[in-house]
Amino acid sequence: MAKGLLVTYVLWAVGGPAGLHHLYLGRDSHALLWMLTLGGGGLGWLWEFWNLPNFVAQANRAQGQKQSSREGIPPLSPIRFFAQMIVGIYFGLVALISFSSMANFYIVGLPLAVGLGVLLVATIGNQTSDFKNTLGAAFLTSPIFYGRPIAILPISLAASITAQKHRRYKPSVESETLSVRLYRLGLAYLAFTGPLAYSTLWNTAATLSYVSETLGSFLSWFSFFPLLGRLIESVLLLPYQIWWLLVGDPGINNRYFQEWEKFYEFVHSFQDEKRQLAYQVLGLSDGATNEEIHRSYRELVKVWHPDHNQHQREEAQRHFLEIQAAYEFLTQPKKPRGTQR
Repeated sequence: MAKGLLVTYVLWAVGGPAGLHHLYLGRDSHALLWMLTLGGGGLGWLWEFWNLPNFVAQANRAQGQKQSSREGIPPLSPIRFFAQMIVGIYFGLVALISFSSMANFYIVGLPLAVGLGVLLVATIGNQTSDFKNTLGAAFLTSPIFYGRPIAILPISLAASITAQKHRRYKPSVESETLSVRLYRLGLAYLAFTGPLAYSTLWNTAATLSYVSETLGSFLSWFSFFPLLGRLIESVLLLPYQIWWLLVGDPGINNRYFQEWEKFYEFVHSFQDEKRQLAYQVLGLSDGATNEEIHRSYRELVKVWHPDHNQHQREEAQRHFLEIQAAYEFLTQPKKPRGTQR
C-alpha cells in the first residue's frame, strides 16, 4: 500500500520524537534512533519537516522495487558521518554509566556500544554498511585508549570512517509483519534503556558521580582547544539559556535550571575532589611535583603488583587499579582556570 504524505505529517506532529512516522514508512532504524534520542533532542525532529516528502517518495519507491537491488555506492554524506560520530559518542556515554563496573568493559562493552551506535545511523534509510568491519575498527581502537572515558571519541571516529568506507545500498528483502518489527524494536529499546534505568533508579548517587566524572574528563580533553571547550560548555547550559531568552526572569520555575547549572558546576568541583583523592592514593600532599608523582607511582606499583601478592591477590588488584587511575589522572594536562565559567 502506498504511503500517504498527509498521514506522515500527522504522525510526525503527534508522535514524531518517538519515531511513529518512520515506523509508518518502514524506516525502523530511524524510528529506533528517534526513540532512543527523543527525536535527536527535538532538533532532528524539527529539521525533518522539510524532508518528509522525500522520505515518503523513498518508501513508495522501495515498495515498487522489491525484486530489484540498487547497484553502486551511495554518495558520501557529511551529515550522516557527523550523525554517526555523535550517536556513537552518545551510546558510549550511556554504556559508561550503565556497564562501566563490568570486567573488561573497556575492551568489550565500550567498543561494542559505540560501534552499534555508529551502525544504527549507517543503516538509516536505503543505506547500510558492513557490520564486521565497523565493529572491528571499534574493537581495534579501544585498547589504545584503555581505561579512559575519552576513548569514546577515537573509537567513534574510527568506526564512523569505516562505516562510510563500506557504505552500500540495502539489498531488497521481503516485507515483515508489523508485529515482528515492533517486537524487534521493543527488544532493542529495552536493551538500551533497561540498564540505564536500573543504574539511575537503584544506584542514583553513584550514577550521578560517574556522569559528572565522565563529563569532567570529557571537558578536560578540550583544554587543548579552549574555544571548542567553551562551545561544549555552552551546549551543556543550552536549555537554561534558551529558557532565559524566551521567558526572561522565570521566577519560581527557574529552580529546575538552577539545579541544571549546579550540576554543571559540580562537574568542575568533582574534578578538584578527585584530584585530592588521587594525591591521597599516592601518599602525596597537594601540589606535589611531577617527579614526586612518578617516584611514588613506581614505588607503589612494585608493592601492590598482583604478581607479588599472591596471598592477597584481590586486595592487591584493587590497590593496583586505584594507583594506576590516580597516576593517570594526575599526569593529565590540567584545564586552565581561564577556560572555566
